[in-house]
Amino acid sequence: RLRRDPGRWRPCDVILMSLAYQTDEEPQGSAVEQPYDVQAPRPDIPYYTYVLVAAIVAVAVVQFATGLEPSILAAGFDKAAFLNGGEYWRILTGAAVHGGLAHIAMNSYAFYSFGRIFETLSNGAHLAIVFLLSAIGGGILSLLFVPDGLSVGASGGVVGLISYLAVYAFRRRQFITPEFRKSLLMNIGFIIIFGLVLYQVIDNFGHIGGLITGAVYGLIQIPGDAYSDPREAGQAAQIAGLASVGIYLATCLFAVLLILRIV
Repeated sequence: RLRRDPGRWRPCDVILMSLAYQTDEEPQGSAVEQPYDVQAPRPDIPYYTYVLVAAIVAVAVVQFATGLEPSILAAGFDKAAFLNGGEYWRILTGAAVHGGLAHIAMNSYAFYSFGRIFETLSNGAHLAIVFLLSAIGGGILSLLFVPDGLSVGASGGVVGLISYLAVYAFRRRQFITPEFRKSLLMNIGFIIIFGLVLYQVIDNFGHIGGLITGAVYGLIQIPGDAYSDPREAGQAAQIAGLASVGIYLATCLFAVLLILRIV
């Protein structure tokens, strides 16, 4: 999530978690130990990840086609417009637009990489819920601590996926290798340090809000019982997951309409 202070848009050196993390077919440290009474992770296609990443990229294409700066002004998370202008939708559309090619590329790649792992270890419905809630949670914390300027980017939602996975790795430690836990903690540490170093460019509170939201959801949702499958989702969770996808897709469509000045 990038910041824009009033009157000046800074270069887009963007937040991204450490992509030294292994994401090959057999990622180092991500192997799940297989006790005799636990099923192996299913090789399902990560549909939720694909759909959400595609929506992010689609908005970026429209941004580049129409002009980056005008699109950011039209749909970014403008705190003044949110607080004083009643444009409450900006807390969502701000998570649909990005500040440059590097910003969109790194956020999309991070979402794709961690989203696939998330949908292997948990359920796609929970991924959609965590992403949406973390994007909103990041926006709220940013609003509280940086109530001026303008922020853009989906990284608040993306880092929520990482903090969820970190909680998963500790709550299900009997099935997760220490290397995987260490990798996640290194990513979280990198996010915080990188944000502090580049605090004038990066909306660090947006990332911290996303981290907190994803972790809290994980603590509530991930079962500690080794005999409970965290990949299962009840009907309520499935409906909430589909609703979260629908809300974000509608947000992306609305952002496009704003950028094109149709609304």
